[in-house]
Amino acid sequence: MKKISKKKTQREVTLDGMMTIGKSANNLRQADFQCCEDVKIESFIGRFKVQGMHNGDVYMQELPKRFRNKPLFRLDNSSLSLGRNGLYYFNFRMPESELRALPELLMKEAREAAGKVIKMYLNGNKR
Repeated sequence: MKKISKKKTQREVTLDGMMTIGKSANNLRQADFQCCEDVKIESFIGRFKVQGMHNGDVYMQELPKRFRNKPLFRLDNSSLSLGRNGLYYFNFRMPESELRALPELLMKEAREAAGKVIKMYLNGNKR
């Protein structure tokens, strides 16, 4: 039995097995790999870019973790955050059923957000 420990610096393991590739009932692709060797590796779940080639080769590369912007402050239906790219983002959310109240609430929360930003900069706090 091959055992892969966390202390080793080995980054790749080559395994023999069978892969079944197909489509599900809702027309989404599926791939299942069954290893034919007796190995112990750490289990994982991840988001991957998968590329299936015409000759049957399958390449998988894990996607980087998504970093979310932390809001500077939140209001009832909106939030203001500073992105890693140096841009401010004002997000407003409201159910479609409350369309009539949208203009008034949007203006109210935008004014509140602008007031809080002014107070932040007058007090010298940038974050």
